[in-house]
Amino acid sequence: MSGGHRLGRRFGWLWGAYGTSALGTWLAFGALPLIALQVLHSGPAEVAALSSAGAAVGAVVAVPLGPWVEFRRKRPVLIAMDLVRCAALLTVPVAFALGVLTFVQLLLVSVVVAAADISFRAASGAYLKTLLPAEDLLVANARFESTAWTTTIIGPPLGGAAIGLLGPVATVVADAVSYLLSALGIRAMGGPEPRPERREAARLRAGDLLDGWRYVLADATLRPLLFNAALFNGLVMAAGPLLAVLMLGRLGFAPWQYGLAFAVPSIGGLLGSRLARPLVTRFGQREVLVGAGALRALWPVGLAFLGPGTGGLLLVMGVEFGLILCCGVFNPVCATYRLERTPADRVARTLSAWAVTTKASTAFLTAVWGVLGAVLGPRTAIGLAGVLLLATPLLLPRRAAARDSEREPGPEPEPAPNRA
Repeated sequence: MSGGHRLGRRFGWLWGAYGTSALGTWLAFGALPLIALQVLHSGPAEVAALSSAGAAVGAVVAVPLGPWVEFRRKRPVLIAMDLVRCAALLTVPVAFALGVLTFVQLLLVSVVVAAADISFRAASGAYLKTLLPAEDLLVANARFESTAWTTTIIGPPLGGAAIGLLGPVATVVADAVSYLLSALGIRAMGGPEPRPERREAARLRAGDLLDGWRYVLADATLRPLLFNAALFNGLVMAAGPLLAVLMLGRLGFAPWQYGLAFAVPSIGGLLGSRLARPLVTRFGQREVLVGAGALRALWPVGLAFLGPGTGGLLLVMGVEFGLILCCGVFNPVCATYRLERTPADRVARTLSAWAVTTKASTAFLTAVWGVLGAVLGPRTAIGLAGVLLLATPLLLPRRAAARDSEREPGPEPEPAPNRA
């Protein structure tokens, strides 16, 4: 991967921990809604609430955790968030075995896992910036991206087989164990970690809650990137349930065909993550960021022309492959650019604000598109999302704004952090 570039033993442990927890997440993908349907006999409205409201409330809960994470050593936070997710998920099989499992418990577990996930991502980005020199950040992010798409390919089929043999509760146990293994891997990293500048973090000021947004919105390049990410991710995810309704309902695709239509194109994510560094080396970081960000918006509108049979299946696979290929290039470049633009003592708050914004916008747009799908029909609503996605490149950073931002890197200039 990436020409055999070595990033050291400690990064290897972090990478392995990420891969383990990501695989567990995909093994249990959709397990909580399945438990609600099969075990608790919940209705469609409750299942939809479990998927969207859980993430939205989790994002709100995570808002004060950003400043809390910022002023603490990040490795203990990573371990704590893994253990919180493990403990929350383990309550599900325990309650199931005792016969006391309820929908409210599933909703609370969804909220806790979503909030812990945001905090983990914020802490891991801040920790990565102190762990590696700046020139290695793109390689590291490309490896994380490659691992994410690899687990996307192999996780759901294995999870589906496990659900068929053992039931959805078994995959929740597997997910919980993956977080425990991740915590053990991060603990095994060892080594020193810089002490945060502000140690008296027990007292959280009200102004700290908005610091991440203040910094992003004051930066001429991070601001449009945040708006682009919120709108792009939200529209793509909002069209997903409608596409499932269209393919599995009106067009009569079998479940295995639906799974194949999204598993095979994930290979594009592997290819894109491997292309990210060579493309940046040849064309430049900002050019690749804007180019890949614009190209990924061109594909989803093709799903509005989806038809039945082999031709329709190939159309979905082609559209998804192009979309995922561009995302595979864009995501690690964007993650690296964001880390480079953000001072070390603001990374956790910035990443937390970023994740809260994108998760909240995704939940909101998913709810809106559910209503549009009911009123206009799934195909029309999917087409509308695709047309709106064509406008998202307008939110990518412009060259002039980027140059101004380089001269003035945001409010309250601070000394450059020691990334070594």
